[in-house]
Amino acid sequence: MYTRLLPLSAILGLLMAVGLFAVDMYLPVLPAIGEQLRADSHEVQASLISFFAAMALSQIFYGPLSDMFGRKRPLYFGLTLFVIGAIGCALTNDIEGLVAFRFLQGVGAAAGSVIARAVVRDCYTGVEAAQLMSRLLLIFSISPILAPLAGSAVSFFGSWRLIFWVMVVAAALGLAMCLFLLDETRPPEKRTESSLKATFAAFGTLLSDPYYLGLVMIAAFGMSSYMIYVANSSFVLIEHYGLSPTFYSVVFSVNAVAFIGASQLNGRLARRFGLRRLIRTAVIGYAAMMTGLFVVTSLGFTQLPVMAAFLFAGYGFLGCIIPTSAVLALETHGRIAGTASALMGTIQFIVAATVIGIGGRFVDGTSLPMIGIIALCSVTVLGFATVTLRRSGEIQPAE
Repeated sequence: MYTRLLPLSAILGLLMAVGLFAVDMYLPVLPAIGEQLRADSHEVQASLISFFAAMALSQIFYGPLSDMFGRKRPLYFGLTLFVIGAIGCALTNDIEGLVAFRFLQGVGAAAGSVIARAVVRDCYTGVEAAQLMSRLLLIFSISPILAPLAGSAVSFFGSWRLIFWVMVVAAALGLAMCLFLLDETRPPEKRTESSLKATFAAFGTLLSDPYYLGLVMIAAFGMSSYMIYVANSSFVLIEHYGLSPTFYSVVFSVNAVAFIGASQLNGRLARRFGLRRLIRTAVIGYAAMMTGLFVVTSLGFTQLPVMAAFLFAGYGFLGCIIPTSAVLALETHGRIAGTASALMGTIQFIVAATVIGIGGRFVDGTSLPMIGIIALCSVTVLGFATVTLRRSGEIQPAE
């Protein structure tokens, strides 16, 4: 009935990666953008915050719409908006325009991340869903490796504006794959139970489910710890440690290798130990690595290899946490998978945008404030996991 697993992984992975690609690809040129548009680092970071805020606000609409009208039509709309936003970013001549068009890009990018998770839930549950989510994470994780390197290479042949034209091409490819290769996984007979009234009822159900909300917050603060690194790493590594944009891209990309390794082990570990045991172990390792990094940095061990090693290990554990928490959160809400995925994404990006916004007031270009915020996020993840996963046994999926 559904698109076969391997093509489905490639299509959904690309749809999810489009948004991350739009973040990571222009990281090496953030200082150059600020210089050309005569904006300071906080103003340039506003283009990241506007992107995250747009994704947070718009995901809440894509999920219910995909439940009511099918998965594909909202994807067409979102990818088209993404293209328009990327073109605007490429042509703008001031920081206000960049921030505005990045917001439009974020509105478009939200469709892929929400609907990809919903399609996974349409097709699979349990370990099979975790395996597919892990394959998506593999494709998703390649983006932080390739995107900064690609952005650095593109900027070598042209200005930072050329990067946004490359984003246009990537989104157009995703649109073509969605049009010709992706099956509709929400058939008309299932849409009859979805309506505006049912959507409000679904939100009420989700917001009153502490198990669902706890898992969403685990993923939200885990993602925030990565996004605070995304928002500040170029300034810390280029301006504080003195790396070139190209070498920065290499160092930044190393962390994605940990995500890839974890994603490939995640399916096997989930099958052997169970999803709940896996995530319990991963959050402990994640918090230990990030708080350990904060301690050694506070003691004066600020060398770049030390920071890179701890981040590599910590983000490796995070590579198990994010897909597993998403699978568990959606497991018991199969009938409203689109809405549940949308609310999950909205909360995640609201939390991430808030962490970046508040954290921006404390960062000073050195590594310690950034690491402190990452460590605080990891401890928060551990706290939510401890409370949410206290119950023993596996939760049974709902149809």
